[in-house]
Amino acid sequence: MIKYYYPDGTYCYRALHTTHAVYTNADGKLIARAEKPDRSDVYEFEITGFELLIPGVRYE
Repeated sequence: MIKYYYPDGTYCYRALHTTHAVYTNADGKLIARAEKPDRSDVYEFEITGFELLIPGVRYE
């Protein structure tokens, strides 16, 4: 799993296999590219960071 942090302070979790890329764009913003839930295409969104979560390890 990946935990993405959004600029507004919220976060979400996504399955690792749905992530296509994380990169810095020309404006210096961190961008994630992931599959849409119906797997029809990919989309990009701004993030401030991310964590790779290890199965069986609990983060508190």
